[in-house]
Amino acid sequence: MSSIYLDHAATTPMVEDALIAMTAQLARLGNPSSLHTHGRATRKTLEDAREVIAIEVGCLPSEVIFTASGTEANNTALKGLYWQGRDNGRHVVVISAIEHHAIIDPAHWLQEHEGAEIITIPVNADGVIDLDFLSHLIATRGNEIAVISIMHSNNETGVLQPIRKVVEIAGEIPVHTDAVQSFKKTPLSFSQLGVYAMTLSAHKIGGPLGIGALILRRAVEIPALLHGGGQEREIRSGTLNAPAIVGFAAAAKSKHYDIAHVASLRDSFIAGINAAIPDATINGISSDRLPGIVNVTFPGTQSDTLLLLMDGQRVSCSTGSACSAGVHEASHVLLAMGHNEVSAQSSLRFSFGATSTYADCDFVVSVLPDVITRGRAANFS
Repeated sequence: MSSIYLDHAATTPMVEDALIAMTAQLARLGNPSSLHTHGRATRKTLEDAREVIAIEVGCLPSEVIFTASGTEANNTALKGLYWQGRDNGRHVVVISAIEHHAIIDPAHWLQEHEGAEIITIPVNADGVIDLDFLSHLIATRGNEIAVISIMHSNNETGVLQPIRKVVEIAGEIPVHTDAVQSFKKTPLSFSQLGVYAMTLSAHKIGGPLGIGALILRRAVEIPALLHGGGQEREIRSGTLNAPAIVGFAAAAKSKHYDIAHVASLRDSFIAGINAAIPDATINGISSDRLPGIVNVTFPGTQSDTLLLLMDGQRVSCSTGSACSAGVHEASHVLLAMGHNEVSAQSSLRFSFGATSTYADCDFVVSVLPDVITRGRAANFS
């Protein structure tokens, strides 16, 4: 039996177009910062790739800043916008209760080392942020807020957040959104959202690992985290990773991801779970959400045990964020949605991608009853 991969929210297989483009670029010589023929040729290739990313995300090419990861882009945006705001007497960082640790951790670093005050926006039981809370916060303390960072979609539940409404409420306060999970999986336009900054990552869309992008308004200048050669608007120094950038652009341009098909797989899978495990709970199902993520709570089980049992069936899924794998603690996302410590540690995330099939769904549903029975027995033994 071949293995079944249902962890596309963690990383995706590289698409053929990206593999071909990246492999070809690996064979080419030239530092894009060099002025000779080889350097100029590589520079042109990179600028072509930058234009592709800009078209796909609805921004200007000059607003695309390449980074080594989504985490680096998040850190650059959050810290840079905070430092910019602090220079104007603003010291508050506003994030949601369901952010990825690539936002939570730099926010707490700013609190511990830079004197920032963190205010967390709660979410409802469906995992959507409380806009009334945000409106009241801005009405009462708006002149103290340096930056607001709300993810476009949640990596554990797939629930979409009302970013355009956040921007409207925020007014002139800079808003950043982590759109790593959303890019190419749901309509996404930097210009239409009106945010100051947006984070993308290549390996979530069929591109290579180790390359991401910060989309930053052209008129916005923020302090750099990395200093050196002054590349990328002097915000991200370092020799650009030409092969990975070319692969990123090829994946972004590819039409391999069929949103309607993946959503159909998701809905079929949910129907199968409801029939096979009637007491299972689908988290965030009442909200607008990404086509490919299903987060399920199985009462009376323990997530890590279920993960190993599923792996024994040659099914790859997850307990939540891959970046937190191996950390035995309840999901902060599910806790924020109203779960208790026990139920928050009884959940699995299944995430579908372009290569997923109905046969994958059917097989997983077929093995779930035995997995859950064994998981419950282990939990109560």
